[in-house]
Amino acid sequence: MVSRIFELRDGYVAGLRTFRPDEPFFAGHFPGHPVVPGVLLIEGLAQTMAYYALVQESAPEVFLVGVDRARFRVRVEPGAEVIFEVKTGEQRFGLLTGHGRVSVSGRTVAEATLRGFVRVPGGLGVSP
Repeated sequence: MVSRIFELRDGYVAGLRTFRPDEPFFAGHFPGHPVVPGVLLIEGLAQTMAYYALVQESAPEVFLVGVDRARFRVRVEPGAEVIFEVKTGEQRFGLLTGHGRVSVSGRTVAEATLRGFVRVPGGLGVSP
């Protein structure tokens, strides 16, 4: 879902994607009134946070384990350039939390709190 990460610093990551009008999901969501499905906006936030963990935390794997307080404020239409931003919180016992914001032209269109399980080398983890 994320085309490019354009900012990465301690506790923060931002990426973007432009949703082209010819994306296959627009045909059924919704016919005559296309809109980006909210689940894809959440997936974009999750991938953005995963990138942060993979690079900043040197994690070999990251799993999305929770989404809380997801809110969709404005519909996202074909052609929109979407910015995915995640401010990370603390990481404890392999769980990384982050607050995600999705925006178009500076306007918040969606937000959610995310939790990811970060498997770190030599630390807590799951069996492959």
